[in-house]
Amino acid sequence: MSATPEVQPFFDERTNTLSYLVFDAQTRDAVVIDPVLDFEPGGGALSTTSLERLADFIGAHQLKVHLALETHVHADHLSGSRWLRDRFGAQVAIGRGVTEVQAVFNARFGRGDAPADGHQFDLLLEHRQVLRAGALTLEALATPGHTPACMSFLVGDAVFTGDALFLDDVGVGRCDFPRGSAAALYESVTRQLFTLPEQTRVYVGHDYPPAGRTWSAATTVGEARRANVQLRAGQPLEDFVARRTARDRTLAPPRLLYPSLQVNLVAGALPPEDRHGWRAFVLPVTGPANSRDRDAVLPSPGP
Repeated sequence: MSATPEVQPFFDERTNTLSYLVFDAQTRDAVVIDPVLDFEPGGGALSTTSLERLADFIGAHQLKVHLALETHVHADHLSGSRWLRDRFGAQVAIGRGVTEVQAVFNARFGRGDAPADGHQFDLLLEHRQVLRAGALTLEALATPGHTPACMSFLVGDAVFTGDALFLDDVGVGRCDFPRGSAAALYESVTRQLFTLPEQTRVYVGHDYPPAGRTWSAATTVGEARRANVQLRAGQPLEDFVARRTARDRTLAPPRLLYPSLQVNLVAGALPPEDRHGWRAFVLPVTGPANSRDRDAVLPSPGP
């Protein structure tokens, strides 16, 4: 196992997403975590600007990309995993819990006949599953709560937490998506992440920097246990659930929610072309002009 893998973060300012290249400097074996495909909803424009930045780094360091790892089905950006599969031959991997998310949304996006079995992904990961990527050894840790498919990835002395655990002054991920659970997130953070050695580097899936600092990618388990503003070591479960649930009620849906889900549920594949050669996303309409409200489209079952 590489005890100290090299980590190169990439920050997408439009979605506040952090993607990572994790690699062994000697063997040049690498994995990518949470790659971003750029999408501008105003004009429906897709671009690979963020992915080309990754590709430039990969080329400059002559890296061999074995895996494109998804920490979960993202609701705030489109995944670039399919592009990495096509460009570099990377296998696309996600937690087996993706099937639960597919079961919720397939019918809502006109895929009612599609099996919710995760077959679009190359690998469906189990808790504590060990992955080999050349000289790199990774362990998948199930950390549900934000979504049921959330996985963190432990690589040497670093853990990549997706939306389960953010930087200390930001907190943790929201829990009001379908099959999300504040109680489950509490268990994931306190029993899976906070029990890692205190010096373990924690690389987060997003950063929303408060005024006065620029974006950052990492903290440590020890610092998170002591200083996370939403969930610290020793905090009672009931207190966290009450606070997280109250905050979630104030949050609007992510700006790229519906396009993101339609791509990310199928391992980064775009919608098929229609007979005119167009690709299009389904966009539900809610409000007084529609008989179905937001919860009918995006149910929030609560913790």
